[in-house]
Amino acid sequence: MKKRIDWLITLLPFGSILVLCLLFMIFPTRANEILSRIRFFFGDTLGSYYLVIGLVIFVLSIFLACSKYGKIVLGKQDEKPKYSFLSWGAMMFTCGLAADILFYSFAEWIMYASDPHIAELGSIQEWAGVFPIFHWSFIPWSFYLVLAVAFGFMLHVRQRDRQKYSEACRPALGRHTDGIPGRIIDLLAVFALIAGTATTFSVATPLMASAINHLFHLNMDTRTVTIVILIITCMIYTYSLLHGFKGISVLANLCIILFFSLLAYVLLFCGETKYIIETGLSSLGKMIQNFPELSTYTDPQRTTSFPQNWTIYYWAYWMVWCVAAPFFIGNISKGRTVRQTICGGYLFGVGSTILSFIILGNYSMGMQLSGKAAFLAIYQETGNLYELIISMIRSMPLSSLVLVLLLITMVAFYATSFDSIALIASCYSYRKLNTNEQPHKLIQLMWCILLILLPIAFVFSESSMSNLQSVSIIAAFPIGIVILLIVYSFLKDAKEYTK
Repeated sequence: MKKRIDWLITLLPFGSILVLCLLFMIFPTRANEILSRIRFFFGDTLGSYYLVIGLVIFVLSIFLACSKYGKIVLGKQDEKPKYSFLSWGAMMFTCGLAADILFYSFAEWIMYASDPHIAELGSIQEWAGVFPIFHWSFIPWSFYLVLAVAFGFMLHVRQRDRQKYSEACRPALGRHTDGIPGRIIDLLAVFALIAGTATTFSVATPLMASAINHLFHLNMDTRTVTIVILIITCMIYTYSLLHGFKGISVLANLCIILFFSLLAYVLLFCGETKYIIETGLSSLGKMIQNFPELSTYTDPQRTTSFPQNWTIYYWAYWMVWCVAAPFFIGNISKGRTVRQTICGGYLFGVGSTILSFIILGNYSMGMQLSGKAAFLAIYQETGNLYELIISMIRSMPLSSLVLVLLLITMVAFYATSFDSIALIASCYSYRKLNTNEQPHKLIQLMWCILLILLPIAFVFSESSMSNLQSVSIIAAFPIGIVILLIVYSFLKDAKEYTK
């Protein structure tokens, strides 16, 4: 096995993570300051770069689904899909940012309601529910889906034996794929993977810690509880991953049942059904109507810096997750056409995401605007989003039961997401790996542990939300170039294939 391991791709990220962990633990203030400065350069000075890439990839996804390339089967021409439609959709939704989607669904509207850009546009009722749907729907998922068909084509049609970013660039790079350019691309991919993991684990796990403290009436330090949660989650996804795709499929199906049970309860039994449906429909219509303007707004005079604070961050966040999730989606989409993969992804991914934001977000917004609760005042006073979400849940009937359901669902979501990440990261440790071959369990175990280290370091350093965003924005910049190269390579290869 030793001869098959790519030691550069394995050991360099490992050493870099250890160094970063030490820096964030020993010099937390200084490390956070440096992150902020680098983030300003990429996210503010060069912010339009992220917006342009997002729009290009979304338009390309529509083109691929509607063109002759949409008929290409990701596998042999007569091959049948390996997974049922529902299991495939469940794994697709849960392999990415499902835990973050659940977290932000509760209260993202309140962060926009506090932003002066909303006052520029109109009222909270009109716009606070629009941006959560925009930031988590079509453009973000288009990153996943375009790359998923590119990777699926590489794995199942061309049957390449190197499951890496660089291999997807081979039609463009040629022999340079095996040289220094290919090595650089793979290293960038692994570092982006680690950055995305660190951000998502660090953003939402404190909510789980707050939920545990409230459920069991504990006064424990949130940081301690968060680290315990990280370790437990790591154990769950490691156990699931070592049982292969069957374990991942079972966990994904469980996640979907828990997730939609939570949504159904809030919609039907928490007293805001009419408001949730009507406001959700209005917000969705306004988002679609204003989609071109929302996608290209840059705030050149920086009156509020809204796109720099939000839109650019979200596009970057999804871009760094494009290293793992699209590979996983492409892998499980064997036997499906390009059109089915893109349309199914929009149906399951975007559909489930929009439902989550409409139901959970509009519940608390309805309570706020009807005068039944003062969530906006609480947030403006404390700035603590985690305790605010707990307050929102406490306003629901049987709130303790909802907290338990939320906690279990988030742990399951995290475990499923990191199953796919650790699996793809393990593939990067190999020089060559056949499509149907799995990485050695020791390699998988090493990546399971490795991916949890940086989030723990962020918890120790008490990094702010802004600094967590910075990690993704910085890592996404070079990955954006690689994404465009992969797309060009796929179009070139697919054109040859269709001839």
